[in-house]
Amino acid sequence: MTGDADSTPAPTRSRHGRHGRAGRSQLTRPPLPQLESRIDRFDVIVATTSEYLRSAHEALRDVRFEVGTIPFDAKREMPRWSVLADEKRIVLFRVPLERLDRWHRDDEWHGRMIVESAVIYAAAEYLGKEPWELAPERRH
Repeated sequence: MTGDADSTPAPTRSRHGRHGRAGRSQLTRPPLPQLESRIDRFDVIVATTSEYLRSAHEALRDVRFEVGTIPFDAKREMPRWSVLADEKRIVLFRVPLERLDRWHRDDEWHGRMIVESAVIYAAAEYLGKEPWELAPERRH
């Protein structure tokens, strides 16, 4: 015999796959963080709260809830929202709500409560009602 089994070299792995391209690594990259910003979260909170109010109150079905950055006509106080009843619009201002309102804690849940409360208060102003009349279960 010219050679035994121990003398044959082990097969080497090629960096190229069977299609001639470089092979993929055995490890995958970690998942990317969600593409969600503070602005996106604010918009989602306004949208979900306004949809809840529209479904609960017939008079709000045709009202447009919009998000503005900063009110342009603010004189001394910085309003958190603007009710334009003749245009059937409610505009919530993101920057004053996020930056000027005091949170009990600086976390996502408290931030959500401030934005939801502003939407409810603005809708109550539009309808001429008290906020707890619109969403009694969200009062606490």
